[in-house]
Amino acid sequence: MSPGNGATKNTDSTLVLEQFLPYRLSILSNTVSNTIAREYRELFGLSIPEWRVMAVLGRFGPLSASGVCERTAMDKVTVSRAVPRLIEQKFVKRDTDPNDRRRAILQLTAHGTRTHRKIVPIARGHEAELAAALTVQERRSLDTLLAKLQQRASEIAAQ
Repeated sequence: MSPGNGATKNTDSTLVLEQFLPYRLSILSNTVSNTIAREYRELFGLSIPEWRVMAVLGRFGPLSASGVCERTAMDKVTVSRAVPRLIEQKFVKRDTDPNDRRRAILQLTAHGTRTHRKIVPIARGHEAELAAALTVQERRSLDTLLAKLQQRASEIAAQ
C-alpha cells in the first residue's frame, strides 16, 4: 500500500502489525468465525473446522478429504481431526469411492443435512449483520477486492 492509501510508509524493518494486510484479514476472519462459531458450538456442539467440513459438503456434495481441504483451505490434519467427530456425531458418513477403492468419500447424513439447514440461516444472519456496516456499493467493491486478493494469493501460493 502506498501512504496515500491509508498505510504508513515503512522504510525500515519495522512491521506495523495493525497496518499489515495479512494480519488484518486474519484478525477479521478470526473475529467473525469465532462469533458465529460460539452460536453453533452452543446449539450443535460443532467446532469451526467441523462446521467448515459440513458447510463445504452441504454446498458441493460428496467429496474426498482432499477435496474438503481444497475447498476450505484447511490443512489435512485439521480435516482429519474434524471428520471422525462428525462421523461420531452422525453428521457425516464416510464411504469407499466406487471408482477408486483406495479413496474415501465424505457426505452429509440426513441428520447432517438437517443440521446444516438449521445453521445456514444463523450464518447468513451474522453475514447480514456484519455487511450492514457497508453500503451496497461498498459491498460490491469488497466482493471484487476479495476476489482479486484470493486470485493473487492463489497465484503466489502456486509459485
